[in-house]
Amino acid sequence: MELKRVVVTGLGAITPLGNTLSETWEGLTNGKSGAGPITLFDASKFKTQFACEIKDFDPLQIMDRKEVRKCDRYTLLALKAADEAVINSGLDLESEDKTRIGVIFSAGIGGIKTFEEEVKGYDAERGPRFNPFFIPKMIADIAAGHISMKYGFNGPNFATVSACASSTNAIGDAFNYIRLGKANAIVTGGAEAAVSFASIGGFNAMNALSTRNDSPETASRPFSASRDGFVMGEGSGALVLEELEHALARGAHIYCEVVGTGLSADAYHLTASHPDGLGARLVMKNALEDAGMKPEEIDYINVHGTSTPVGDISEVKAIKEVFGDHASNLNISSTKSMTGHLLGAAGAVEAIACIKAIEEGIIPPTINHEEGDNDPEIDYNLNYTFNKAQKREINAALSNTFGFGGHNACVIVKKFVK
Repeated sequence: MELKRVVVTGLGAITPLGNTLSETWEGLTNGKSGAGPITLFDASKFKTQFACEIKDFDPLQIMDRKEVRKCDRYTLLALKAADEAVINSGLDLESEDKTRIGVIFSAGIGGIKTFEEEVKGYDAERGPRFNPFFIPKMIADIAAGHISMKYGFNGPNFATVSACASSTNAIGDAFNYIRLGKANAIVTGGAEAAVSFASIGGFNAMNALSTRNDSPETASRPFSASRDGFVMGEGSGALVLEELEHALARGAHIYCEVVGTGLSADAYHLTASHPDGLGARLVMKNALEDAGMKPEEIDYINVHGTSTPVGDISEVKAIKEVFGDHASNLNISSTKSMTGHLLGAAGAVEAIACIKAIEEGIIPPTINHEEGDNDPEIDYNLNYTFNKAQKREINAALSNTFGFGGHNACVIVKKFVK
């Protein structure tokens, strides 16, 4: 069976850098930090009192008040990004066979804010009085359901949940369904809205978050010796993946081609990366093999790069192992230094960063690195694109995402050549 070629024809984003794709990309290329004091709840008693929050988002722009009440914040963010991506794709929904269009959309956690609110409202003496929308607002697959219902898409519909690798996993699944001929197009990506007391408190208890409360905008500092944990973010990224011939037949704008994905497991620890980058090495090798590409054909890696002490070191080790001498020719950057860590939405937003980098010939930077703030365990002969975007022609880019539980996912996108 000959596999179909798969291209990207639509993009949408809502992130701490902006509420649209263009605003997000402008923020990324300008090295803008999305971090600031937490406003979504009172964080004054928490070790971490800042995050990368969405600014000025009005869900009434995308649905009426009655429907908004049925959705957790993460679903609303998903709907916002998906709406932009579908419009951006130019799909004619009146003429398309909607049984051939699917939705594979992820969340690492899902409706944690809804869960908090419902559990806080429980009174043991009064007895259970839960909102009938509690469960359908909370579950991690419901964003995919809402997107399909909004547009009437009857194709494959589900969520992938693999922690911080979730939306890269979703993109990989969408890619496979289309290249196997099971769908003409799929809306894919991920959303997360975990800036909440339970989430911040839980990650604080693990000592996973930065506590640089006096300077939130500089707290996410991947590959710097002074890094002290990741910065929580929220947002959503959406992509329309489409079978090439279907896209060409309707004259769609093609951003790039998806050419390979990889999956692996560290099989090592609940939360920590394998110290030698074992799973990271394997997932990149698997993606390159799937794409039929050699390491030296990759120009840019958007790394997982969360600004954690162990994770950054192990990822650099993996890159050096996989790419060998070519590693010094790569541009590497962590856009989490600007967006914060979007958990289940990270992979989608970072894949979009790779796609825009290919389109515009600009590598977004890794911000917040100060001269001399070097970790002796990190090789600074590699180009981490510190502090300022760099212009470069990019033929192919790779995006890494690694999740708690040792879940690793990787996607490779390439400049489209007919």
